[in-house]
Amino acid sequence: MTEPVVTRVLVADDQTVVREGIVMLLGLLPGIEVVGSAADGEEAVALVARHRPDVVLMDLRMPRCDGAEATRRIRAGHPGTEVVVLTTYADDESLFPALRAGARGYLTKDAGAEEIARAIADVRSGAAGLSPQVQLRLLERLAGEAPAAVTGPGPVAAPAPSARPGGEPPDGLTVRETEVLGLIAQGLSNTEIARRLYVGPATVKTHINNLFAKTGVRDRAQAVAYAFRNGITGSPQ
Repeated sequence: MTEPVVTRVLVADDQTVVREGIVMLLGLLPGIEVVGSAADGEEAVALVARHRPDVVLMDLRMPRCDGAEATRRIRAGHPGTEVVVLTTYADDESLFPALRAGARGYLTKDAGAEEIARAIADVRSGAAGLSPQVQLRLLERLAGEAPAAVTGPGPVAAPAPSARPGGEPPDGLTVRETEVLGLIAQGLSNTEIARRLYVGPATVKTHINNLFAKTGVRDRAQAVAYAFRNGITGSPQ
């Protein structure tokens, strides 16, 4: 009989009550083993070297060494350890430095146990573990940084995507799959999509699996970028 896969997790947070609460929460989740906890970034880096966890749940604003710098050092020294940021803040000044440092997941502290477990599983499998709110923020950032056409010598920037009113969905997507993709791009979770479309969560998951296969994306972050490139940013009318 095959042994269940256990993900070894380290928790880093400077607030004792929060850190202990997260450790307690993770201890209740199947397939997760907490191997240590750190009160700041310096301790997190040292404990990663000692315990070699699969995933670090990383707060950002900590003394001595903040979460972004700790993430950069962990990813540089221990590329087999993934980092999921778990923080109060989702502003650009917190989000983008953490992602540039190598974090593969980003959640805010209002995330529930299911969302945290999903993010850990996602980054463990090589995907991104981003909350719907963060996915939406990335989409907005992409929209704000859409390159303008350039003239003169040199490569020509790709035009900004436009909506596809009345056009055929790309890559053989069905109308329903396109609708689900648009709702993902809006930052909705599977549960919220099911509620919006009056279908069951299993049906939503089937649509997502199908559209991932057709478009070649691996995770929700890539799906958001794909939706933006193809002008799929909301429910078809």
